Amino acid sequence: MRLNFRTVATVLAVALLSASSLSAKDSPEDKRQKIRTMASQALNDLYKAHPAARGAIQKSAGYGVFSSLGVNLLLLSTAHGSGEVVSATKQETFMKMLSAGAGLGAGVKDSRIIFVFETPQALTQFTDSGWEAGGQADAAAKAGKEGAAYSGATMVAPGVWVYQITKSGLALQATLQGTKYAKDDDLNKK
Repeated sequence: MRLNFRTVATVLAVALLSASSLSAKDSPEDKRQKIRTMASQALNDLYKAHPAARGAIQKSAGYGVFSSLGVNLLLLSTAHGSGEVVSATKQETFMKMLSAGAGLGAGVKDSRIIFVFETPQALTQFTDSGWEAGGQADAAAKAGKEGAAYSGATMVAPGVWVYQITKSGLALQATLQGTKYAKDDDLNKK
């Protein structure tokens, strides 16, 4: 069976639109609650895969959890998502993410990205100024005492670790190329 470009594009577009968890019809509070639920489930999945991650997050200045839905169609890859950053004092900041890049392939990838901020400065920088990833980081953990706590995580900036979870478990690399994270002004209004 031979698929043409239009058929593949249509299937991927329908998958992307139907898989989006935040509906335009939802109220801001409904959207915030959906993000909280997604974040809670993602953390539970992370703790099952890497129990030591729970201690790392509990000792951190804060963490962020994002849902990312990506589509790769021939040479173009895009992703969008939403999430929240939670400080050690439990202050929530709702954020959105967008990604674009190039890469050969076709498919849809639904993943959860968990940031762990070791310092208050790293957390503040991320939430106040946003963050833009310019490269792809292969999974690697520090050797020694911190290695166990961040097993399966990628250090993407000083004091910032990332775990990436897919439906099949922890990803072997965190691909954050061309991804922009910024505050979601609509969801941070109360």
